[in-house]
Amino acid sequence: MPRRELLGCGQEPKGNSKAQGSIWGSRWGARGGRGWGTGCRQDPCQVRRANACFPRMERKDIQGWGGVPVSPRQETALGRDRSIGVVFSSVPSSLVRTGVTQLKAGSFLRVPTLHLLLFTSNSFSVIEDDAFAGLSHLRYLFIEDNEIGSISKNALRGLRSLTHLSLANNNLETLPRFLFRGLETLTHVDLRGNPFQCDCRVLWLLQWMPTVNASVGTGACAGPTALAHMQLRHLDPKTFKCRAIELSWFQTVGESALGVESFSYQGEPHMVLAQPFAGRCLILAWDYSLQRFRPEEELSAPSVVSCKPLVLGPRLFVLAARLWGGSQLWARPGPGLRLVPTQALAPRRLLRPNDAELLWLDGQPCFVVADASKAGSTTLLCQDGPGFYPRQSLHAWHRDTDAEALELDGRPHLLLASASQRPVLFHWLGGRFERRTDIPEAEDVYATRHFQAGGDVFLCLTRYIGDSMVMRWDGSMFRLLQQLPSRGAHVFQPLLIARDQLAILGSDFAFSQVFRLEPDKGLLEPLQELGPPALVAPRAFAHVTMAGRRFLFAACFKGPTQIYQHHELDLSA
Repeated sequence: MPRRELLGCGQEPKGNSKAQGSIWGSRWGARGGRGWGTGCRQDPCQVRRANACFPRMERKDIQGWGGVPVSPRQETALGRDRSIGVVFSSVPSSLVRTGVTQLKAGSFLRVPTLHLLLFTSNSFSVIEDDAFAGLSHLRYLFIEDNEIGSISKNALRGLRSLTHLSLANNNLETLPRFLFRGLETLTHVDLRGNPFQCDCRVLWLLQWMPTVNASVGTGACAGPTALAHMQLRHLDPKTFKCRAIELSWFQTVGESALGVESFSYQGEPHMVLAQPFAGRCLILAWDYSLQRFRPEEELSAPSVVSCKPLVLGPRLFVLAARLWGGSQLWARPGPGLRLVPTQALAPRRLLRPNDAELLWLDGQPCFVVADASKAGSTTLLCQDGPGFYPRQSLHAWHRDTDAEALELDGRPHLLLASASQRPVLFHWLGGRFERRTDIPEAEDVYATRHFQAGGDVFLCLTRYIGDSMVMRWDGSMFRLLQQLPSRGAHVFQPLLIARDQLAILGSDFAFSQVFRLEPDKGLLEPLQELGPPALVAPRAFAHVTMAGRRFLFAACFKGPTQIYQHHELDLSA
């Protein structure tokens, strides 16, 4: 094969210039059908001092075609291109060489006038950041048939005139995000012949291709197995699941707790913990200087089982449901004042409260307190003047363990779980709750919680023995959707954190499990275990957003309350 000289800047081709230019046009186009035509016919700018950059490049001994030794002064533009089949002579032109093992930052700072660079059949495997810094006039960059396994995300930075780029036939399994940032002049990109792993790492590439005015040859996937041999351009970015979440430990609140609630007062989020052994309702606020939660106020409440907050304008109420000594209502008339006990709540009706919930009926705030005593009854307390007074007794003699307020078909409903029968659903009718139906095949349910997703209402039923259940409302009753093993569970709490519908299944004997609702399947899928530290007898979960960060509180009956932070992870980064 005869050697062919590349013309320097300003040199005129001898003979038929069209025929000479067709070497680039026909041979590049014939290889794999790039369709780039004769876009590379322009005379590449002569490199007069190309050898000055070589000290910045690690390289092996280089020989010409057929093993003919090449002197250092002659190797400025010597190389072998298998696709073109041409050996370029040492006439200064574009930088085309073999034997380079690594491209370091600033390798071409002394040759800023290059218009074309061609690297073929080299042994280098890494291209560092700013490897082509200073080549602001470079228009054609071909790095093909090499052993490149990785390329830094800023390797192409500064190539503001680049129109044609080829990274074909290398060992690239992925490309770093933002690799093409700042390359607005690109018209042709060839990435074919690389063993791309079509996972979350190529998602950015799939999203980038439709946004650029350039023809992009991507080739086929090498993995994973399910996508092997599929063309990258045929992949749907919407099918990639590249967002993950993680709950990591953040802080411990020393005392044990039976319940935890979040509320916002005067624009500041707060948390309140029901701590029976400490005999108090503890209100926590965010310390902006220490970036931690700190106690703000505590209410004396021995044997408390639930602290339920209610904010009405500048006023703050806290219902403290207690096993002994009577339940109380605490009130704060306005900002800057302390909470004080203002009312004893239904002392003859609330004998052994086990749960308290807040609901609104006909625009009026009400509390419902589930009573677990044999002689007691669940009581509805509604606001009347400055206090809350009994309005209705429900479900007497059934030892209710939990109450859940929800809305179905546009009307308020109340679901009561008890130790003696299946959960019973009541609806608000004529100014009082009337029994509507019960939940079939739901024996021994300790607690119930609901959530909404995709226009449907779901129910999480907690069972201490057997499987906890997920049910969906079908318009007339709740139907079984999913069962989850839950030995020793007292809480199955759904939570909407950011964009994720989670459900946390606590356990007294094992790690608490976090599930996430998969919209495509409509089912809860395992996400992670909570811990370490492990939760000891968890009884309630709640979340709060504080200073742009999301936190999960886990109230534990036999151990300290743990606080976890919610993190979103981008797997495509």
